[in-house]
Amino acid sequence: MNVHLKVQSHHRERSAYLYIRQSSMRQVIDNTESAMRQYALRGRAIALGWREEQIIVIDNDQGESGASAVWREGFQRLVSDVGMGHAGIVMGLEVSRLARNNADWQRLLEICALADTLILDEDGVYEHTS
Repeated sequence: MNVHLKVQSHHRERSAYLYIRQSSMRQVIDNTESAMRQYALRGRAIALGWREEQIIVIDNDQGESGASAVWREGFQRLVSDVGMGHAGIVMGLEVSRLARNNADWQRLLEICALADTLILDEDGVYEHTS
């Protein structure tokens, strides 16, 4: 399906959330290209119709492992805001890496489905239906 057909006006009425994370401080220091690619996803949201001021960047989990969401305040905020219906789209470089723990990933997918929140990564836009 065409990406622009998946993104509806009711999605764009809500914020676009960009979750940025690298799993170790070594990656944060040594792999700056990854961070640049992640921040560049803002341009995808703008191209899909979100305004700059609607894009919320969550990057306070830099250097934190994705093995569990327990210690990742940014991921906890993302899940909470999606659940409250604030997010029209969640973006990450590789969405499967938003949560390395399968239970955390499934929880986010379920909440996105319930809240009608799209998911975007470098490869495309996805809608998860429950």
